[in-house]
Amino acid sequence: MSTDPDVTPAPASPAADAVAERRRRWRLVLGGAAEESLGGAEGRDGRMDAALAALYDTGGDGDPGTKQAGRSAGLGGSAPKVARWLGDIREYFPSTVVQVMQSDAIERLDLTRLLLEPEMLDAVEPDVHLVGTLLTLNRVMPEQTKESARQVVRKVVDELEKRISQKTRAAVSGALNRAARINRPKLSDIDWDRTIRANLKHYQPEHRTVVPERLIGYGRRTTAIQRDVVLCVDQSGSMAASVVFSGVFSAVLASMRSLRTSLVVFDTAVVDLTDQLSDPVEVLFGTQLGGGTDINRAIAYGQQLITRPRDSIFVLISDLYEGGVREQMLRRVAEMTAAGVQVVVLLALSDEGAPAYDAENAAALAALGVPAFACTPEAFPDLMAAAIERRDLMAFAQQQAER
Repeated sequence: MSTDPDVTPAPASPAADAVAERRRRWRLVLGGAAEESLGGAEGRDGRMDAALAALYDTGGDGDPGTKQAGRSAGLGGSAPKVARWLGDIREYFPSTVVQVMQSDAIERLDLTRLLLEPEMLDAVEPDVHLVGTLLTLNRVMPEQTKESARQVVRKVVDELEKRISQKTRAAVSGALNRAARINRPKLSDIDWDRTIRANLKHYQPEHRTVVPERLIGYGRRTTAIQRDVVLCVDQSGSMAASVVFSGVFSAVLASMRSLRTSLVVFDTAVVDLTDQLSDPVEVLFGTQLGGGTDINRAIAYGQQLITRPRDSIFVLISDLYEGGVREQMLRRVAEMTAAGVQVVVLLALSDEGAPAYDAENAAALAALGVPAFACTPEAFPDLMAAAIERRDLMAFAQQQAER
């Protein structure tokens, strides 16, 4: 190797760069325990390493705040220290990672108390899980914090509405238009394309024409309410993300004149939030996450809202852990389906993956012809369209399970 200071060192090879990058990444993943074999983290990497250590490094007893491989972990109870940490992770990591780290910090380091301070809310990255946490604190939140909390919730709600409103309105409006087609149309209302397709088997070769046996027409445009939708949402603590998405979807559906939308939330008590659907933020602050579950009582209330069974859709969003009378719950569902109500049960309405749920109750509902499955927010508009058109919801559930 040359020692001449005028000789420029040869650049590192791509293979060497790749090895160095792998070592760097493993060092950040493994933390201080890998310092002896992979070296220390310096500069920006050192600051990233410290932010990760504060959250994920623990001692042998599992308590944060202990020393491990020369680094201290834990954020303690200091609001300024937590605020700096929140600022650091937003600087060093993408927003999706920041949201995960915030959620982990709330759970692992018990930062719930600090979220009651306005300066903390100004520092966090708003997301659905944070909104769920704030809703659980709603009843104990100081007045000076509530305005900051509302701003956080408003930002998340506005983003969700942009994400889901257009697809929801398009899917529901299209389904309502298709469901409005009639089979005894006036001449001006005939849908010739669908009529011809439906009667191709009646083609007469000698006359070179189709003799339609059944006419298909467009329903006339109407401002009348075509469907009644009742969303009955479990607000137990495990359903936090589902409550947030349900509140936003309910507000979007309520904005459509062709639907009459009702929103009922429940734990052991039942609260009707229908009159607040013009503002989804008010809807969410009207919920009270946590507590027990009485599904039977909630369904009983929802039944009272149904006056046109054949034109009604009842959506129960719950993990089905029933604290009320199970037999009555199943009987009420059977009564609704027998009357012609489209009933569907969502074990979760969220992006969180497979939920925990009562498999025995889900199987009992399936035996009644009622699908019970987890639904992502992206699939919910298609579900509503299928229900409006009275398609096979069990088949829809199966399609979702296969995806």
